[in-house]
Amino acid sequence: MIKSYIIKNLLLFLGCVCFVLIFRLIPHPPNFTPVIALSLYLPFIFGFWSIPFCILGFAITDYFIGFHSLLIWTWGALAFTGYTSKFCKKMFSRIVLSFIGALTFFIVSNLGVWISGSLYEISVQGLLTCYIMAIPFFTNTLLSTMFFAVIFELFISSKFYYLIPNFNKK
Repeated sequence: MIKSYIIKNLLLFLGCVCFVLIFRLIPHPPNFTPVIALSLYLPFIFGFWSIPFCILGFAITDYFIGFHSLLIWTWGALAFTGYTSKFCKKMFSRIVLSFIGALTFFIVSNLGVWISGSLYEISVQGLLTCYIMAIPFFTNTLLSTMFFAVIFELFISSKFYYLIPNFNKK
């Protein structure tokens, strides 16, 4: 029976990671992916052990999409979002943390763009310009994060989560 739960847990987790892989590889509007929502919800559902596997999933897709100099910033923001899942006790806190995760990703990743110095001058004006120019991307990031957070909330409110051992003990 325990082996059955472990297999179901593993299959569900792998299914979620494959979901990210597929969604990042198919054509989509810029920054409209489930990445940030999954970074929060997978550790909430499965535990902190899933954070390295989430980052590995992003690394695999980045291999196909193309590695870039900002990986430490983007992966770091996603790992931080995963870590905040320990504060997800109720639906409201998960939705708020989804919003904060999108905002954190925006702030951290664009700080990395600015620090790299390749697009904006290293000055307060350059930093402000960097963030202003990134607002259209943040719109899609925020919309997709909230959209997928609602999808995950529907999953959690369904009876399907009973397949996950110890889910109610969080």
